[in-house]
Amino acid sequence: MPSFDIVSEINMEEVRNATENANRELSTRFDFRGVDASFEYKDKTVVMTAQAEFQLQQMESMFRSACAKRNLDTSAMDVKSMDQHGRTCRQTIAFKQGIEQPVAKKITKLIKESKVKVQAAIQGDQLRVTGKKRDDLQQAMALVKAEDFGQPFQFTNFRD
Repeated sequence: MPSFDIVSEINMEEVRNATENANRELSTRFDFRGVDASFEYKDKTVVMTAQAEFQLQQMESMFRSACAKRNLDTSAMDVKSMDQHGRTCRQTIAFKQGIEQPVAKKITKLIKESKVKVQAAIQGDQLRVTGKKRDDLQQAMALVKAEDFGQPFQFTNFRD
């Protein structure tokens, strides 16, 4: 029986590269001359450090553009709230990996309500969609692509 998996994975190597590119851009920007600001990649997150909150906002914009240049979907970014320690401000950016349970349930509900002849089953942090016809599976893919769930999805293991 034909099937495919819906997964949500971000290539962390590309995130590390985007962090390095953003750091290079930071060192060449005129408005950041003499300012203690940096991007740091650690434990699958990116930590932005600057001296003021408005600088963090500019840095977030720089990081988003660096991610876009590397074809990383910025909707998977989870920007945490800012911490201030003395004169330095810090902000952490995490990336959503896998499909969380509530989002998986929404996708399953969407597929069932569409009356497409496929079944969706939640398997840990991914979804498996099976059906009798390839066309039905492609309809289900188009349905998920058209809806905005706040994170990017990849369709893998398409089997006939």
